[in-house]
Amino acid sequence: MSAGFLRNGTKTYHSIHNLLQKQPATDSIGAAIIRSQPHHRQQQSRVYARFSQSVYRRTRELQLSPPSVLSLSFSSSTTVSSSRNGLVGWYLEMVKARPILTKSITGALIYMAADLSSQTIVRSSSESYDFLRTLRMAGYGMLILGPSLHFWFNFVSKVLPKRDVMTTLKKIVMGQLLYGPAMTVIFFSVNAALQGENVTEITARLKRDLLPTMMSGVMYWPFCDFVTFKFIPVHLQPLVSNSFSYLWTVYLTYMASLEKASTNQ
Repeated sequence: MSAGFLRNGTKTYHSIHNLLQKQPATDSIGAAIIRSQPHHRQQQSRVYARFSQSVYRRTRELQLSPPSVLSLSFSSSTTVSSSRNGLVGWYLEMVKARPILTKSITGALIYMAADLSSQTIVRSSSESYDFLRTLRMAGYGMLILGPSLHFWFNFVSKVLPKRDVMTTLKKIVMGQLLYGPAMTVIFFSVNAALQGENVTEITARLKRDLLPTMMSGVMYWPFCDFVTFKFIPVHLQPLVSNSFSYLWTVYLTYMASLEKASTNQ
């Protein structure tokens, strides 16, 4: 029995010994895995350190940069936007700073352009431009129309300050009954006087041309006045009205250039 026990014990001993000899191979694989994990973590730590250092350097550069460098992009975008709106912004500033002068010059330029357009339409190729006539129209726009539009629109806005549809219609009626006829009479009279016509000839011209001109104005101006009074601020209403008056002035300068009316009874 003791011999069997010794044989069994010897087999057990050899089994344990073989198992212990195989264990280092397994342990070597595990050790390799364990050793590889710290290396991977070290690589991650290095990448993170590089990223952190680059962010830190960039932040320091921005902090140490002069204000002119930091505001370069903002100033460039501001310059682009201001260049786009430069002319419009300048005109709006001039309207606020010197309203009468600005509106007068605007009226003169529009009347000049309208008169040149009117002459281009009716003249033959052999005829030359009547620049004296154009100068008369520019003088009327500068000295009479521009200032009168300024005071008229300010007066109407004070008398009827609202901008609803009913108030706008009232403003249109006022323009058709008061301002329109008065300015048409002044226009024909001044232009005829500058051409050397006397009172009798001016009266005959008004009798001939005033009513057809007024009827044409009724067909054109109510829509223009509705847009102007309803949607445009008061300080810009003369500009919009002058813009609408371009086509009207082409017709008006044509009517004013007609020959003298007959004074025979």
